[in-house]
Amino acid sequence: MTERKPPGVGFESWVDKQIRDAETRGEFDRLPGAGEPLPRDIESTYDELWWVKRKMAREGFSVLPPTLALRKEAEDALQAALAAPSERIVRKIIDEVNVKIREMMFKPPPGPPLGKKPYDVEDVVRQWQERRADR
Repeated sequence: MTERKPPGVGFESWVDKQIRDAETRGEFDRLPGAGEPLPRDIESTYDELWWVKRKMAREGFSVLPPTLALRKEAEDALQAALAAPSERIVRKIIDEVNVKIREMMFKPPPGPPLGKKPYDVEDVVRQWQERRADR
């Protein structure tokens, strides 16, 4: 839209003409998102950080409160320990996550409570040994 609206021409009719001319020239063909449905979140309330959240989702990032992130890390550590190749590695994995759990128990950050106690290393080692014996 480089030309100016001529005097005496209604604004609406002038804009409509500009759009019609652009369609005729094919300027709306092959635009990004053409033919795709509108995003489902279009009806939700406005969020100032919508673009940050969309970028993080596209890049595969997620931001959890520290306690929830540690819960997830503890669950992953338990699974890794149960699949470890040796008892020494089982103990190392569980000891490392227990240190983090104890730190968060004594200095809780803001947010939801951790709700998790340190793992009993001997119990995890016993579970690991039972799994190996079943194989």
